[in-house]
Amino acid sequence: MQKTIFILVLGLLAGGWTGCTTSRTADEPHFDAPFQAVLLDTGLVYYGKISGLGGAYPILKNVYYIQTSTDPQTKAVSNVLIRRGNEFHGPEFTVLAARHIVMIEPVGVNSKVAQLIAEQEKKK
Repeated sequence: MQKTIFILVLGLLAGGWTGCTTSRTADEPHFDAPFQAVLLDTGLVYYGKISGLGGAYPILKNVYYIQTSTDPQTKAVSNVLIRRGNEFHGPEFTVLAARHIVMIEPVGVNSKVAQLIAEQEKKK
């Protein structure tokens, strides 16, 4: 009798653990858009393909960011989309600390950012 109760309790615990793990991955956001905008608590915004949102360190691949510059003569502001990976260390992906992510949004397929990314992808 005690052995039966022990096995029953052990089975319930194992089933509960499996359910907990499954529900955590089911709660992870899913994005239909190919790229996501990731806002960090530093104010930086990266654009890329995010994975591993259930963990402490999601990974962002095909990473882009916008570099803003002001012409000192005309005061005109220009924004240029830069692809990460051209730096001296040539990163292939960026690991983010989840605690520093403020929000994640899909990049609209018809947005200016999506158009600029598509242009850069064609150049590769």
